[in-house]
Formats: sequence, C-alpha cells, structure tokens
Amino acid sequence: MRRAQIISSGSYAPDNVIPNSYFDKSLGINVSDWLEEVVKIKERRWTSDDQATSDLCVEAAKKCLSRVDISIKDIDLIIVATDTPDFISPSTASVVQYKLGADNAGTFDVNTACAGFVTALDMGSKYIASDTAYKNILVFGAYAMSKYLDKTDKKTVTLFADGAGCVLLQAIESEDEGFLASELKSMGKYNSYMGIYGGGTAHPINDETIANNDHKLKFVHKFPPELNPEVWSEMTRNMNAKIGKESSDVDMYFVTQININSIWETMDLLNVPREKAHTIMHHYGYTGSACIPMAFDDAIDKGLIGKGDLVYFIGSGGGLAFASAAFRL
Repeated sequence: MRRAQIISSGSYAPDNVIPNSYFDKSLGINVSDWLEEVVKIKERRWTSDDQATSDLCVEAAKKCLSRVDISIKDIDLIIVATDTPDFISPSTASVVQYKLGADNAGTFDVNTACAGFVTALDMGSKYIASDTAYKNILVFGAYAMSKYLDKTDKKTVTLFADGAGCVLLQAIESEDEGFLASELKSMGKYNSYMGIYGGGTAHPINDETIANNDHKLKFVHKFPPELNPEVWSEMTRNMNAKIGKESSDVDMYFVTQININSIWETMDLLNVPREKAHTIMHHYGYTGSACIPMAFDDAIDKGLIGKGDLVYFIGSGGGLAFASAAFRL
C-alpha cells in the first residue's frame, strides 16, 4: 500500500527573544507571574522587522533537508499552512518555492488557522496515496503573528509568538507504517470569536477598520474552556477506533500549544501520562500553526521519539477548525 511517511523534520524560531519581563514594563502591570505559573510561558520569539513568514519557512526547510539525501529539485509539492501570510495574494508557498529554488514543486497555502499544519499534513499524505506523481512533499506550519498584535492588549500580546516547522513526506510501500488515519472537524458557529477581521472582503482596510483595530488579532468572545479537551480527546478515540489502538499505545501526542492546562486535561481524560504530550510553549510562546511541527522537531532533536513510534497530531484553531492525524514513524 502506498503511504506517506515522515522522513525528516525542521524548525526555526527568530533570534529576537521576548521575556515575560518585557510585558511587565510595556503594559505597566505584573503579568510575568501569571504567565509562568498558570500558562507556563517564560519567553517567546518575535520576528525582526524585515522577516516575513516565508523567511521562517525557508530556515525550517534548510534544517529539514540537511538531514536527508534529497535535492531541493526532488520536491514535488510545497504546502504552507498559515494565517499570517506574506501577502493576501499570491500564496506564501510560491514565495517559499522561489526562495528555496524548488523549481519542480507545485505550491499552495492552507488556512485553517492554528489547525493548519495538521490539515496540510492530511492533504499531503493523501496526495501521495492517490497520485504517483508526488513522491516528496514539504509540509509547513508557519506563524508570524507578532506582525498582527495590538501591543497594548494583554490578552493576546503576551501569548502569541512566531516560528515555523516543517516535515518532509515521502512515498513508501507499507501496510502499517506512515500515515494511518485522520479526521477534520469544524464548528463554524465560533467564527466570530477570535481572528483578524480587517483586510478581507467582508471588512476591507479603511479608516474605520484601522480605528477599530480590526487589522489586529482580537479575542472577541471567550471560548468554552472545556471545548478543546473534549474535542481533542474525542478525535483521539476516533483515530484509535480507525487503527485498532488504545490511547495508551500512542508513544507521543503533539497538540496545539495554546494552553498547557487544556493539554493536561486531555491527557487525563485519555488516562495517559501527561508526559506523553510534548510541549514547547515554555520558551516559544504560542506559535499557532507552527507549534505542532516545532514540538515534533524538538522531540526528534531530544531523542524522545524515533523509528517505529506511533504519534498523534491534534490541532485546533479559529473558525473553529480541528484536525488530527496518526503516523507510525
């Protein structure tokens, strides 16, 4: 059976480190204690003024490709999952293709907000399964949300950060390795709860949009706190049923890193050790669609996972959108 296997990974975070103490000064209140004690964030990275989302992708790709004996000319497709693109049009993936010199690769972007990487992973895996023309696919999750932050809004400015991660999918013939199962799920009724609402066709950029700060990221309504743990644990059980496994059989979970307490609650609901959900938000903040591939690459670097391990990717983002995927490495 033709399947997609993850054969390499890479990640990149900008050099610009923003510690919690920065916000104590800029906001004029002590937020450091809450950030470190409650959400476990100590610092995060923001881009420099001249860095775009595509630049983050390129650096992640360089690390990924340095680990394998594959020419950039062998890449057949580039998928960039981001809701902070270089431009509204054209796609960021086309910019990445040009900067990498991947002349033979097709390109497109995916925007399911912070669920984007897992959505793109699902899509890339199915390209490989269904079409023999696709042998090597680069899948990115990338985020430069610092460009869209209202620096006076303590609800967003302290959490969101920048980075990129990617994996290289390659076609293999296997019955039990590589991509095993996935699920996409949406709850569109929450589309107005959080987002960047200025700049599209519904609210074009104009004086009113700018005056209302609609061109910046906004939390408009509070999401039900139980929502992510309930959906994440449900999607896990659904994948278990598809591949005949139990939650305890999964070697590592890679879950959207917006709230460590929601991740821990999910692990508790599944009755598995919290340590099975690898987290990186402590030093990188919340990197949206990049957080899952960044966490995966970090686990690879630290030797926490390897060949033969069963891993689950579970993402959620504005919209609301959810995505899950199971892989045997």
